Amino acid sequence: MEMNETGAMQRLSELGMEDMPVMAYTPHTTRIPSDWFIKYKGLIHEFVSTLTDSAQEIAFMNLSPNEFMGLLSGQSIPQNISIRFRIPLTWGGELNIDNLFMCRTFPYSHNLDRFIIEQSGNSKIWLPNPAKKIYVPTNLTGGGTDGGNATDDRMGQIATQMATASRTE
Repeated sequence: MEMNETGAMQRLSELGMEDMPVMAYTPHTTRIPSDWFIKYKGLIHEFVSTLTDSAQEIAFMNLSPNEFMGLLSGQSIPQNISIRFRIPLTWGGELNIDNLFMCRTFPYSHNLDRFIIEQSGNSKIWLPNPAKKIYVPTNLTGGGTDGGNATDDRMGQIATQMATASRTE
């Protein structure tokens, strides 16, 4: 069933992502080069190395301090974290950093897969298009309780220090 933007936003709301921006896209079948996965692995490494400017968003992903530091330092991608294409390669998406974003695998990446698959066969589809490199639902970035969260505060401070250090190198 063809969807309009209102219907797409309503479906994302049902999937717990009412704040996920979407873009209209006309899919066209594209041949993927045989070496795409090798290029993809390099692209993921490059993408992760750019995340120091996204430390505040990462702090809201509920990672352990070791996972947080491993991600920001480019050492590892934590479990339950997905790096997704904004436009799938099979529909004409490109292997570049601007076509990637990160989110939790469960439930967000799984639900985005459902959202996209539900539109299969449509002439126009709606694809997730978060404004930043990291998608964290706005209900998880709110203030919380009075006094804040000491772990998030420490991680935010560490992230800011790392981002500042990487800019001065």
